[in-house]
Amino acid sequence: MARKWGCDQARVLDDFYVSGSSSAEGRPGSHWKRKMATAAATSASEPETEPKAGPKAEGEEDDVKAARRRRKVFSRAVATATYKTVGPGWDQQEECVSDSDVEECAEASSAESSPGEYEWEYDEEEEKNQLEIERLEEQLSINIYDYNCHVDLIRLLRLEGELTKVRMARQKMSEIFPLTEELWLEWLHDEISMAMDGLDREHVYELFERAVKDYICPNIWLEYGQYSVGGIGQKGGLEKVRSVFERALSSVGLHMTKGLAIWEAYREFESAIVEAARLEKIHSLFRRQLAVPLYDMEATFAEYEEWSDDPVPELVIQNYNKALQQLEKYKPYEEALLQAEAPRLAEYQAYIDFEMKIGDPARIQLIFERALVENCLVPDLWIRYSQYLDRQLKVKDLVLSVHSRAVRNCPWTVALWSRYLMAMERHGVDHGEISVTFEKALNAGFIQATDYVEIWQAYLDYLRRRVDFGQDSSKELEELRTAFTRALEYLQQEVEERFNESGDPSCMIMQNWARIEARLCNNMQKARELWDNIMTKGNAKYANMWLEYYNLERAHGDTQHCRKALHRAVQCTSDYPEHVCEVLLTMERTEGTLEDWDVAVQKTETRLARVREQRMKAAEKEAALVQQEEEKAEQRKRVRAEKKALKKKKKPRGADKPREEEDEKEWGDADGEQPAKRRRLENSVAPGGPAAGMEEDTGLAGKNAAVDVETPSKQKEKAAALKRDMPKVPHDSSKDSITVFVSNLPYSMVEPEVKLRPLFEACGEVAEIRPIFSNRGDFRGYCYVQFKDEKSALQALELDRKSVEGRPMFVSPCVDKSKNPDFKVFRYSTALEKHKLFISGLPFSCTKEELEDICKAHGTVKELRLVTNRAGKPKGLAYVEYENESQASQAVMKMDGMTIKENVIKVAISNPPQRKVPEKPEVRKAPGGPLVPRQMYGARGKGRTQLALLPRALQRPTTASVQAENGPSPHPAGATSKASEAPKMSNADFAKLLLRK
Repeated sequence: MARKWGCDQARVLDDFYVSGSSSAEGRPGSHWKRKMATAAATSASEPETEPKAGPKAEGEEDDVKAARRRRKVFSRAVATATYKTVGPGWDQQEECVSDSDVEECAEASSAESSPGEYEWEYDEEEEKNQLEIERLEEQLSINIYDYNCHVDLIRLLRLEGELTKVRMARQKMSEIFPLTEELWLEWLHDEISMAMDGLDREHVYELFERAVKDYICPNIWLEYGQYSVGGIGQKGGLEKVRSVFERALSSVGLHMTKGLAIWEAYREFESAIVEAARLEKIHSLFRRQLAVPLYDMEATFAEYEEWSDDPVPELVIQNYNKALQQLEKYKPYEEALLQAEAPRLAEYQAYIDFEMKIGDPARIQLIFERALVENCLVPDLWIRYSQYLDRQLKVKDLVLSVHSRAVRNCPWTVALWSRYLMAMERHGVDHGEISVTFEKALNAGFIQATDYVEIWQAYLDYLRRRVDFGQDSSKELEELRTAFTRALEYLQQEVEERFNESGDPSCMIMQNWARIEARLCNNMQKARELWDNIMTKGNAKYANMWLEYYNLERAHGDTQHCRKALHRAVQCTSDYPEHVCEVLLTMERTEGTLEDWDVAVQKTETRLARVREQRMKAAEKEAALVQQEEEKAEQRKRVRAEKKALKKKKKPRGADKPREEEDEKEWGDADGEQPAKRRRLENSVAPGGPAAGMEEDTGLAGKNAAVDVETPSKQKEKAAALKRDMPKVPHDSSKDSITVFVSNLPYSMVEPEVKLRPLFEACGEVAEIRPIFSNRGDFRGYCYVQFKDEKSALQALELDRKSVEGRPMFVSPCVDKSKNPDFKVFRYSTALEKHKLFISGLPFSCTKEELEDICKAHGTVKELRLVTNRAGKPKGLAYVEYENESQASQAVMKMDGMTIKENVIKVAISNPPQRKVPEKPEVRKAPGGPLVPRQMYGARGKGRTQLALLPRALQRPTTASVQAENGPSPHPAGATSKASEAPKMSNADFAKLLLRK
């Protein structure tokens, strides 16, 4: 009986693996042959486990072919490794494989390999691979978080047949990162090929368990189920197979496109075990499957009707019809996923929203897992998934598993680490394990200094919640204080050394420590020491910091220290001294004595008087500087007028008639442009013609006039004269919405309207193009393009920065800046973008294509922009946008310090500095009146290249307060009159002012 059961097991195993294949027959007793044949036979059986109908994802057939090729290459690799280990006689001594089997394997191998592919001699290729392996190992010793280095090292070690090293490399990588489905399947296939006994099989089982925890992958579960069938002859093998398949159904059985393969594989296995008791098991599987909305349900129902001897129960039919109705609701989302290209994040987000409305936890979990397979580097998706589990399911193992996977996929995201620590605390994880997780977070390599402050704050909050403050002293309290001390040292040393800032300018960690000492530990002395340290770190000039300290003293200290804090605040505060003075006077009015009140009034009056004096001096200096600039401008105007008069005297009389100047402003001219200069018409003739003109001038008649031959220069002058004579169009502000302003065009552009019309007609019907010319007829480099509708004008804005004759053309909305002075157009973001890199130090000869080839090696490049000046010349800077933050982080670590064409480049995450807020208009003193605002323009008006002639030592930024602009408050009348009656300063006074600086 036992012998019969063993033969049946072997027959079931062989039938399960080679079902549907006539070329492979099961041969119990040939252990090695079955393993070698399984790779080829499984490829023949795979179509049996796939859905028979229904839509398939694009590239599915290619995946099947690739899987078959991997199995063939894997078999050859195993044979090579075994040959090295055992020797030439392995096939007869250990496995008893027949010569025909060896010939079959040799034929399958020779079909894809070229002669001499597996020569054993040491050649140049092997030497090159060894050097690359050493380089990769050295790189990983420097940066163990380099994902691509791990992948390249595993590939080379596997190619060289270093089985022990490749195992170690895979182990190290799996401890740091979750592996993809392809990496796991490759590892599992290699280990399956080398498994010789029961211990090896247990090792493979452990690998499968780790694989299914990283991501929910139907293909890995299918491989797991099929491999477990091979151990059916061992003790508990049958229960092991059923347990694996049941877990697979729970995990991916609801997968609408790939879950069918798991159901069919399970039923196929149960059908292979011919027992009467198993018929009910198959019935149960059919009924469970028909209640789940899956593709190709109709074929499964027909198969059940054909297989079953009895009619299908009414309850099963009802469940089947209900599942069909659900399938129709899910189909639009599934079809959207099939039609979209990876990573399909938007489609998955819509699918998740739909499942959240329905509220089925199993399906919600599945769709999140499906989305994370393709978007595992999107932190927001992990945050949303973990938040759902924390608030809804609250299952410890599931929640902690997801949090752990999240930080392994996106270790640079501090929010994931903070949530992980709180989840571990929420589910009662051991303190030692939480501390280890926190240490891993510190080594994760965050992008910003503030991220380290946030993770420290999360850990300190956890430690604070562990302390029982009812006791005077405890181990937990000492640990909390030690952690606070370590946090401050870490931010000052490690973080500040890396980012040149501590990330905590307001000393929030120290403030929290002071509050804990004051409120929970009743240790105001320690709290005061901490606040003293806070003030010495540059915070003493801020009123809000002093008021925070004052409130802490009010709640847990005494009046004496409150008074002392406010007195110091009055002397040190520079941003809002009036507010601090008011708080001091309020406290003394309610609690202080008369002496305290007198001292407070004296100090506040002295301080406020000093502040008013400083502000008045600043306003006077600004007014004096403005007046000085005005005098210089007037002097320059006089000098220019004298030069102009001198030129007119030197010119010969009667050369040309002056052109009459037009008063009407040209449509589209820049604000502040000076009046047009008078021009003389060259080559002008009298109305009677050339001959008549000569007669009038010379008084001679009867002589032939000289023939005027038009040279190119004369032709150009003639064209310019025609442009000068063109009627000028007044500006129509009602058409601004359908007009765009085009600038930075080449001044040498001939006939701009003809050149630009085809370019803008691609955006819509162009009503008119108005190029702007100077009074001499030269093109000024900008024009206005008016469309028929607003939609075309908006589409034309996309042509911004398009190269026209070697220069980037600027296209912006047509806005009257006199009515909208704050209007700015800036195309690119000025905030932190973690998926975008800023590269500096590039050689000017580096092209966009060359840089893109370098950047593509580290991830998918969505956009690359070389920064140029207004003439289109490169500035050696570039912005590179990657698909996600992980690729950008890897590119920073690999490319920073790289040499390109003998230039060492610098690479960093894009975080442009804050743009300076434009200062308010300067002030000037009107004759006999108060200080009034005035735009500081030079003699040429509002030009781009205008230089400030004021020395930097005299430049002072205007403050935001009204008093700084318009003098002191109007309440003291004497001060106002004094400021308005200030005597005028002479040039000698200004010279003395400069000498004092």
